Parts: sequence; C-alpha cells; structure tokens
Amino acid sequence: MVPCSACPGLKPAMQTESDILILGGGCAGLSLALRLAANGSNCPSTIILESRSHYSNDRTWCFWDDGSAHLRELVQHRWPMVTLAHGEHRISVDCHTIPYAMIPAENFYAHASVTLAETARVTLAMNEPVIGEPRKEGGLWRVETRCGSRWAKRLIDARPQRMPERGAAVLWQSFYGHEIHCDADCFDPGVARLMDFSPSKNRRIAFLYMLPISPRRALVEVTVLAPDPLGPEDLAEELAAFIRQQVGESSHAVLRAEHGVLPMGQAAFDRGADVSHVRVGVAAGGARAASGFAFQRIQRWANACATELIAGQPPLLHPSDPWITRAMDALFLRVLRAHPKRAPELFLALFAIQDPRRIIRFMSDHAVMADYAAIILALPPWLFLGEIPQALWPRPSLRKGDLGK
Repeated sequence: MVPCSACPGLKPAMQTESDILILGGGCAGLSLALRLAANGSNCPSTIILESRSHYSNDRTWCFWDDGSAHLRELVQHRWPMVTLAHGEHRISVDCHTIPYAMIPAENFYAHASVTLAETARVTLAMNEPVIGEPRKEGGLWRVETRCGSRWAKRLIDARPQRMPERGAAVLWQSFYGHEIHCDADCFDPGVARLMDFSPSKNRRIAFLYMLPISPRRALVEVTVLAPDPLGPEDLAEELAAFIRQQVGESSHAVLRAEHGVLPMGQAAFDRGADVSHVRVGVAAGGARAASGFAFQRIQRWANACATELIAGQPPLLHPSDPWITRAMDALFLRVLRAHPKRAPELFLALFAIQDPRRIIRFMSDHAVMADYAAIILALPPWLFLGEIPQALWPRPSLRKGDLGK
C-alpha cells in the first residue's frame, strides 16, 4: 500500500507508469486486482488509485451461498431461514441448502489490503484522488492525481460515475442502516428478515431489512425503492422507528452506519471507441437490475477480465444478462414503478413458490428455464400485460436513461 506524496511526512509513490491503472479501490477495483495478483509473476504491473486515506466498515455485501461463491472464507454470518412479511401475511423460506450470506466490508478490505501488500506486481495507492478526466497521449493513458501524473497502457475506471438522479434508472434502491448492539436478547441469529414491508406512500416501496448476527447484535436497515434516490436524512426517521419497534425497551448502542443508493434498471453500457478503457462497477452494470445484488457478479467479471488482461487482451465490460433475464427484470421493475402498492404481494408470491431454490437461482443469475416458468406463473398476468411493450421495446429516450423526467 503506497501513501500519497501530498500528505506531509509520508513517503511519495515511486512508480508512475504501469501496464494497468485501476481508478477506484472499491469492490470492483480491488476484486480485479486480487485476481490479477493471484497470477504471481505473470501479473501485469498494476496500480490502483483510491481517494480514501483508509478503509472503514461502511457497507455489507450479501448473496445466496450455493457453495460455488467466491471469497466464501470472508463470510461473517449465514442465515438458513429468511422471512418476508406484509401486515398479517408472513412467509418463512427454508434456505439452509443455499443460505443467505453476508460479507462485511472490513473483512473484504482487510483481505484485499494484506494480499496486495504482499504482491510486488500490484500497488494500492491510498489517498490519491484523481483530478480531471483521463486522456490518451502517445499510446498511453494519462491520469492526473493530487500526487502527480500516472501513465498506463490500459485503464479500468471503477469509480462511481455520477450522482444518482431521477430518470437515470427505472427505480433507485436507497438504504440506510445501523448495526446495533442491545443490552438484552432481541434477535434470532438464525433468521434474516429479508423484506418486512411498511405501508406504501408517495409511490415509495419501503421495507425493513434486518440481519441478526447474534441475539444482541444486528444490522437493521430501511430500504426504499422509488423513482428518486434518497439520502440518509430522508430515511433516518423511518430507521429510528424500525429500531424502536425491534428492540422495545432495551437500550442499544450504534456500532456503525451504512448508506447506499443502487440503480435498478439502467440504459445499456457500451464500450467506447478505445478498447483499452472501460468503466465498471455498480454504476456501470455491475449490479443486477431487479435486485441490486452485485458482489458475486463483480467477482465473476473480475475473474473473466483478469484472464483477458493476463493474455494481453483489452479489459472486459460487465457482461449482459441473457435476454430473458433482462426482459423479465425490465418488466418487473416497470410494474413496481407503476403499481408500488402491489409490491408486497408480488415479492411474497415469488418467495412462496413451492421450491424456493427457483427464486434464489433466479436472483443469483443461475436460473434454468423451469425457474423462469415458475416465476412467470406465480405472478398475476393482468398486472404485467400493459407494461410488456415498454419493457421489451422501450422508447429511444428511455434507453438513454431519462425515464420519468
């Protein structure tokens, strides 16, 4: 790990030219660097530029662990049961064969930092923000940072590309949560509350998301699906009410907070004219449109992209989902946007499918045709018919991402 030369008392970075330059040391940037580093002496010289001076436990990544997931050793907790609820209606889903798993950011960042520090061919440069846009000069990419110029043959931009705004996605998934510790047993660490819906208002779909880690410790979040992205200040009151509801009279301490805004349904991402430069990450197609799940998708992309780079080929974009997945995601999102009050019954219907492994495989990008069929049959057809034309053949303006403007 190399500190920034602009910080007093710190040793300046020495390496300014590399084969590969990764902008952003978040999930996508570090995941690719880890795959490259695993190739030892065959790894191209790589520099990751990260604007943060240090990492913090600022988020969690969850996925369904079918045994083939990447970085399973970093999982902090697995839940063999998940629940969904709306009012008096509640369903419990036994998923012990494919448990719901969580990796906290501190585990991932620590693993990446230690691994990369032991790898001579990869440099993680912390506290080195990029200034301005990269430009091509003399066959190399030039990137200006607070510490000077960096040069590279290939450029992977894994930074968030822009502030979330209405119209840039069909819906935004905004969440704000606290990890809390109570002075009494308040939670069941064997059951994750995946979606506990509150009444719909202002065309927002809101639900409690709770991951109990022990009888006294849990991550409690409020999540909202809406056309507008929301900040912590928009969700703080609902979060406080959810926590009071869960802990009752028990006192609690807030261990940390996390907030995020994920796009659900964006325009397609195309490779630019120069194949040596790609944009990646959640903001560039790394997350699943209908769920926001991204961690394992990013790991699969990192594997494929590293293989290409090791072979001297250009970096890869995130791959497109199969046509049927894209179509079903687009249709489902348009129905949610048009009929937000129906969202609870739709989600409960999906997880009430006789074999819950079908919806789990669908959400994990491993669906087979029988899974697609079961999902279609579980949903009320009349609610979806009116949205089919726009979901499958959107107007040109919607392909540009300005839905709802």
